[in-house]
Amino acid sequence: MQVTLLGTGDTTGTPTVGCACETCRAARDRGISRSRFSVHLQHEETGESLLIDFSPDFRQQFLENDVPLPEAGIVTHIHFDHLDGLGNVYRVLDALTVHAPGEVDPVTDESVAGTIRKKFHYLEDRIGVAAHDPFEPFETCGFEIQFVPVDHPPLQCYGLTIEEPETGVKLSMTGDTSYDIPDRSREVLANPDMLLADAIVPASLCDRHPIGGRHDRPDGTPRTFGTKHMTREGALDLAAELSADRTRLVHLAHFYPAEEAFEEPLAIDGERYHLR
Repeated sequence: MQVTLLGTGDTTGTPTVGCACETCRAARDRGISRSRFSVHLQHEETGESLLIDFSPDFRQQFLENDVPLPEAGIVTHIHFDHLDGLGNVYRVLDALTVHAPGEVDPVTDESVAGTIRKKFHYLEDRIGVAAHDPFEPFETCGFEIQFVPVDHPPLQCYGLTIEEPETGVKLSMTGDTSYDIPDRSREVLANPDMLLADAIVPASLCDRHPIGGRHDRPDGTPRTFGTKHMTREGALDLAAELSADRTRLVHLAHFYPAEEAFEEPLAIDGERYHLR
């Protein structure tokens, strides 16, 4: 399994447009980018490619990384920074199957799959949408995949496991989530060769959020920033609990202090890993 991190940033990315903070300046000086979230997987035996989430930065991500266009895609939730790049399919791909959760969200009264069909109805001759229930494995591009519910209020959001059946290699992704991931989902995510975990800011910044942090460690360190995303500390605690062999922190905001923003294990765009 070849894993390429096309986009490792949050909604605004790093550098953020129009921002002159120290972190954005440092990113520009170093030529570092964290564009909106997207991950490319390639099955190294079959050559098939799978794209997880469709960043609005789709075009630039594929121009800057030596990866093939996908045979299939996955969407974890309906926020624009994970979905709106799907419009790039027009004139780039003749056909694409997009796999998405079919569970109806009580807030939107639609599933992720249903929202994709509705939003991209003008691409119905190119995009086929396959709906899947949480915890029900399905296969695409040579991988076995499961959606697992996580916690990203007010919308339903899903993490993923992607396994290569022959080798047993496993990639787990938390998706956008607080630390309050349900126990059943944690069981499915556990023991990955690599974990990609949402870690939007360090816990030290929780006092800047209107409601602060949640899901504190015993020492009072918040593992959730506000209600929607894990802190760095929360993501690292989760990685330890899941017994991840390797962890990369993603969906990172430019609010990380410049002296911390590019330290391990915070990811940047273009990282590539071969899981065997």
